[in-house]
Amino acid sequence: MNSSGRSSCYTAGVFEFSLPEGLSSEPEVLIESPRGSVVKRRADGSVDFISPLPCPYNYGCIPGLDSGDGDPLDVVVLGPRLRRGTRLRVPVVGVIGFVDAGCADPKVICSARPLRPVDRWGLAAFFHTYALFKRGLHAVRGGGRGATRYVGWLPGVTPGPT
Repeated sequence: MNSSGRSSCYTAGVFEFSLPEGLSSEPEVLIESPRGSVVKRRADGSVDFISPLPCPYNYGCIPGLDSGDGDPLDVVVLGPRLRRGTRLRVPVVGVIGFVDAGCADPKVICSARPLRPVDRWGLAAFFHTYALFKRGLHAVRGGGRGATRYVGWLPGVTPGPT
């Protein structure tokens, strides 16, 4: 359930995603998994899973803002490796639509510089692959009956071609 009391778990198209009210253009971000890490952590520090490949990005959340799946809103921070537990303010440069086990689970992309075409391509490729991995993880864990997939760059939030 989201803050309005409605469930956000649905198989969404790119135009159906909405971001939480209160998402700032420069939110405070908490880094849960540093760039190069194989350990994906939750906001509370517990281990979510061990990845077969290192993550090419700093991965974390925006504390206090929930995603459609009820977890804190996911964020990727471009740039050099940041330590786990780092909190920083960094501008939002785009948002990727993602569905995880049937729930809208957008990924906020933050960076101190504008997105370049190579960034857009790399993030799209990463989240396509991540969706495949998460499908397998859901199958092993016996849950996640809904779709898990990369949806695309959210228009109106991400500058440039989608």
